[in-house]
Amino acid sequence: MQLLKVRPSKLSGEVAAPPSKSYTHRAFVIASLAEGESVIRDPLIGLDTQATIDGVNVLGAGVTKEGNVWKVKGTAGKINPRQKFIDAKNSGTTLRILSAVAALSKGPIRLTGDQSLVKRPMGPLIDALQKLGAKGKCEGKDGRPPVVVGGKLAGGEIEITGSVSSQFISALLIAAPLAEDDVEIKITEKLRSRPYVDITLELLDAAGAKIRRDKDLMNFKIPGGQTFKPLDMDIPGDFSSAAFVLGAAAITGSSVKVSNLDAKSAQGDKRIIDFMSEFGAEVKLGSKSVEVLETCGLSGVDLDCADNPDLVPILSVLGAVADGRTFIGNVPHLRLKESDRLKVLAAGLQKMGANVTELPDGLKLAGGELNGASVQSHDDHRMAMAFAVAGLVAKGQTTVDGAESIPVSYPTFVEDMRKLGAKIELAK
Repeated sequence: MQLLKVRPSKLSGEVAAPPSKSYTHRAFVIASLAEGESVIRDPLIGLDTQATIDGVNVLGAGVTKEGNVWKVKGTAGKINPRQKFIDAKNSGTTLRILSAVAALSKGPIRLTGDQSLVKRPMGPLIDALQKLGAKGKCEGKDGRPPVVVGGKLAGGEIEITGSVSSQFISALLIAAPLAEDDVEIKITEKLRSRPYVDITLELLDAAGAKIRRDKDLMNFKIPGGQTFKPLDMDIPGDFSSAAFVLGAAAITGSSVKVSNLDAKSAQGDKRIIDFMSEFGAEVKLGSKSVEVLETCGLSGVDLDCADNPDLVPILSVLGAVADGRTFIGNVPHLRLKESDRLKVLAAGLQKMGANVTELPDGLKLAGGELNGASVQSHDDHRMAMAFAVAGLVAKGQTTVDGAESIPVSYPTFVEDMRKLGAKIELAK
């Protein structure tokens, strides 16, 4: 197990945001289903996305690499798996999207992952795939992985909840155009984390998929028997990862610039710009960059993060040091991530002296001073980075366990923070 040791620091300088994990996952899967060869430039290669690349290879795609340019020879939707097993590691996106793609295979494919992943819900997705004609089952209790999926997608009408995970919806949208007949999807309950579905639809549109949807993304009508055309794209910079650097600048009263960020992106986590401004940080937008200027103090705010759950870890750190009260709500789905993030955030920040109340669907924080402590990340990459950022303003030294999880989404996090002047080091 790797530890991060962090001491109070002042930051300055510029780093580039890593490529988007969400775009990378979806680009490789859609390319793997296309007819012909796709070109994907500058993808994020981390633990999660490597699981997806390995998975599409299992399902019959051909993936090659030349520098930062990756080429994917697609299957044209005809899944002929090289083996009957996919290890999604710790990646919920890999497990869910590839489970839907596996439904296109004539024979069964078993998908599973590590001890954390097999605790995550899969029942609603497997039920939906069964109703569309696939054979599928959850081997774990209460609709948990491992899952076995195969047969075919015949088509039909289904209803599925939008409140558990947007990944269920993304998975169905990617596989449905390749069903034999038309598919209609109706979302029950409001769709949470909608921007991730927006990203899925953006890439499907680029692949020529025909998907009719209403403005609220609650109803989809998808003709069957489609063929995807190859993708040719650059993966954009990731706002959810950049948020940790921008948040670190805000709480330390530093000036830091993050390049490779496009505020016109479909990424919902670009809301970090608005959220930080609400806290009182001075944020400057460039054509492809976001800069946080030296700020004297932050003030507490009320935030609805239903569509931006990945921002909650860094927003919680801001709330822990901002003057007054901060409320972060409408995120019950954070309990179903790599860890129960509401519980882990509350426990870790409380150990550092923060005034935090854990709520059923959020956190309430009263700002104050933080003290260095030894905190547990529970092998969750976003928890590890959030506590590392908190350590930049905590008195004394902060030790964060589970640093080996950070490359899941931000492989160069420690290197970038050190480049900006952070007193942060890895230790075993």
